[in-house]
Amino acid sequence: MAQWALISQHILPVETMNELYPSSTFPIEVRHYLRDWIEKQNWDMFALENVEQEANAHALLNQLVMMLEAHSHQITNVVDKMKLMQISKHMSMFQPLQFAVMVRDTLHKERLLLRDWAQVNNTPQHQQFVAKEVGFSSTQNVDLLVLKVLEVQDLRQKIHQLQEELNWEKQNFESLQGAAGILDPPMLEVTQLQKHIEQLAYSVNTMATKRFQLLAECVDCLDQCQAQLISTLKIWRWEQYKATIGHRFDDNLNFLQMWCEQLLGVNGKLRQELMLIVEPVPELQERLGQLLKLLVQSSLVVDKQPPQVIKTQSKFTTTVRYLLGETIAPGKPVVLKAQIINELQARNLNISLSDNVGEVINNTAILEHNTASKSTCATFRNMSIKKIKRADRKGSESVTEEKFALLFSTEINITGSDTPFKIQIISLPLVIIVHGSQDNNALATIIWDCAFSEIDRVPFAVPERVPWKLMCSTLNSKFMSEVQTEHCLDENNQRCLAQKIFDKPDFNDDFSNMMVSWTQFNKEVLPGRQFTFWQWFEGAMDLTKKHLRSDWSNGLIYGFIEKQHLHLILKQKPNGTFLLRFSDSEIGGITIAYVTAADSGEHNQIIKNIQPLTKKHLDFQNLGDTIWHMNDLRFLYPHFPKQDVFAKSSSNKTTGGNDYLPIRLHPISAGEETNSNKADVANILHHTENHHNSAMYQGNVAPMESSDMAVGEFSPDPRAFSDMATGDMDLDLNNFLNFS
Repeated sequence: MAQWALISQHILPVETMNELYPSSTFPIEVRHYLRDWIEKQNWDMFALENVEQEANAHALLNQLVMMLEAHSHQITNVVDKMKLMQISKHMSMFQPLQFAVMVRDTLHKERLLLRDWAQVNNTPQHQQFVAKEVGFSSTQNVDLLVLKVLEVQDLRQKIHQLQEELNWEKQNFESLQGAAGILDPPMLEVTQLQKHIEQLAYSVNTMATKRFQLLAECVDCLDQCQAQLISTLKIWRWEQYKATIGHRFDDNLNFLQMWCEQLLGVNGKLRQELMLIVEPVPELQERLGQLLKLLVQSSLVVDKQPPQVIKTQSKFTTTVRYLLGETIAPGKPVVLKAQIINELQARNLNISLSDNVGEVINNTAILEHNTASKSTCATFRNMSIKKIKRADRKGSESVTEEKFALLFSTEINITGSDTPFKIQIISLPLVIIVHGSQDNNALATIIWDCAFSEIDRVPFAVPERVPWKLMCSTLNSKFMSEVQTEHCLDENNQRCLAQKIFDKPDFNDDFSNMMVSWTQFNKEVLPGRQFTFWQWFEGAMDLTKKHLRSDWSNGLIYGFIEKQHLHLILKQKPNGTFLLRFSDSEIGGITIAYVTAADSGEHNQIIKNIQPLTKKHLDFQNLGDTIWHMNDLRFLYPHFPKQDVFAKSSSNKTTGGNDYLPIRLHPISAGEETNSNKADVANILHHTENHHNSAMYQGNVAPMESSDMAVGEFSPDPRAFSDMATGDMDLDLNNFLNFS
């Protein structure tokens, strides 16, 4: 909230504030209550012409409305509560992309205004703002704290000088009194000296009182700054976790390390100042000791987290960083130890861990200081979990739902303190598996935990049900992150996913506030299938990541679509119009639905589906080449000639010559594979090994022309297809490719 902190410090005129936050579009209450969340989002990617970002904008708008509603329930004032509820209702009717652009522009205007103001005022803290756009507001607090400490030190020096002068004048006064019997000093001189001594004594006492008050203020301020630091460390860790589902994350710890070092330095100076007070102040000394202990213990951070799904007997790495590394007392090396803990132990870290729940190999590492990067890290390079002891499971709970963590601990001495400190930190939650087949379900546990956990939760508590709008936003973020694309799941994709997880294919109303459960996500199989929603979604995501990234990013793949919607949009389209959708019937499959003439007549149309293409198909031949060879496919929905849209992804851009092996495609129905078919496939593979210029493996098949059906001909057989109403019953390319 650094930017809002500066805006709200009355540095802008009221008229400007009203212009920035008009009540009809972007009320100032929204900016205030959601200040942290607003400044963490990437609004710069939105523009009115970027229609592909509509789904992302919609997800952000839904999240904003939901958080406003949550805030309204926490407000006790009825007027404020009603106003916030009205605002949330009003904002829910916004056009998502226009909303996102409005927030983007508002934040940009804020930055420009703050920069102009900072240049005019030319204060140190705002010079820093000019350099960094917007810095952490806590930096200003630390700067103020440092100034207060300097003032304490300055007062001490002045008190010392005054005390010396007072001692000198007292000595003079005593000398005058001692000489009274020999030579009477003038009465005026004695009186003036007495007044001067009294004034000096008063000044010393006044300054001492002020210094003590200022010391107490410094300890309070240090407490506040340290609380902000620890809160920021928690947020950093939380954002590190959110990166699992694709959220933006800055992993740079240098700023936090500098912050830790500053607070440690202040703590040391304040302890020294307390030691120089004649009468000890145990309350302040104890507070500073507790703050020191908390700071030292909070400065251990898991910089590079271990994999969150770990297979036993496999190697992995992790790095732990100590943010106060330069203050470690020289001498004995600091050795960090790692051990595996279960969820119950993670909730009771202060209790001695008597029960060993697993054996970790290579579980020690030394904290080593890197002079160049000024970082102090312990890197565990070849860790492995040899065995794991699982807790008793409840009901239908599986091993892939059980969460563990790595606990890193050591004892450390820092310069300036005689007492060693025991410090520890736990990793993000882990799921331990014993076989690769468990990976998908284990990842589902991590995704649910990451997406819906609270920042200060009890380890590793998560809700059993969440609103669909949160789930949908998570799926979209994860998909874009995993595929490494800017092309999001659009509104149609999201509606299809909702219809699928809720088993409501005919429901077209708003799913946003419907509650989806963990059971629906990855416990129950989808109706008529042998896999869960997450297994199906993850399969499509993995296929896109490995084989279809460019096609998806270029908008060539429609993606998730229900069959009813498919019929609706392809209805009345010309024969040969096709679209690419993720298969309903097979994990990790993409199928081609296209319009063709019915057997009963040229004017009657039906929609057919080619058997899903899977990883093994696309390893054999990419999507562009596969579509290029199919003459019945002419126009990518809604009306783009396939020669135009697949020119880049297909390797068949020129007419072939004698170097190309001719191909004839013979479709067969699913389930009709014969020994002859298997032999054909085996012959293809054997033939390819001896012909490195094989068109199907080298991508050098000549392009199809409508008048040239001899090469790459696609001859549809009615047995190979079914109407959309009967499900996916399609072609298996591996079983019908035969070299002529």
